[in-house]
Amino acid sequence: MPDPSSNPAPDIAVTPVMKRSGHVVMVAAAVENAVGTGRLAELVLTHEGIPGDRHAGFLRPADVRVPWFERHAPIQNERQLSIVSMEDLAVIAGNLGIERVEPEWLGANIAVEGVPDFSFLPRGTRLFFPSGAVLAVMGQNDPCRIAGAEVERHLGGQGGLALRFAAAAKRLRGVVAIVDRPGSIRGGEGFKLRIPEQWIWQG
Repeated sequence: MPDPSSNPAPDIAVTPVMKRSGHVVMVAAAVENAVGTGRLAELVLTHEGIPGDRHAGFLRPADVRVPWFERHAPIQNERQLSIVSMEDLAVIAGNLGIERVEPEWLGANIAVEGVPDFSFLPRGTRLFFPSGAVLAVMGQNDPCRIAGAEVERHLGGQGGLALRFAAAAKRLRGVVAIVDRPGSIRGGEGFKLRIPEQWIWQG
């Protein structure tokens, strides 16, 4: 029988599973092909996301965010929903020198509060809601000039916001997620998080 001690596991620091909680501030869905979203009392989710939302579905066409794929090739949709935190939006607003950034201006489907460094939640984090709905975080949502233009539009065309937005919102625009388990999510309710083990692969 092989001796396990002769082939030890790599000496890589592993952060154990963590559990946290937060609060839903608002929920919203996209209106046709608009960049922004419109607030709702409740989101009803299927495995494909939000029915009728422009980001719903199991597949999506490849775009500039995934240059390793041929443009428009059908790929896995890891962005059924966009989730932001009010704390991160306040930092973005401060970086831009404006009073506020509303979640729906950025096309967010869910805005939360009470979770530190929300935009840095690792891939595989699960969010559990009272209805039984579960969302799985797939990664950060990169800021773009299109979202910046939407912010600028809502503020009456203040010059330069669209160009400055990407830098001001870098690693602060929240996360994208998919539906692990269908259900509903309402503004005002609490939710639980399960953050998976984390480690840094260095090769």
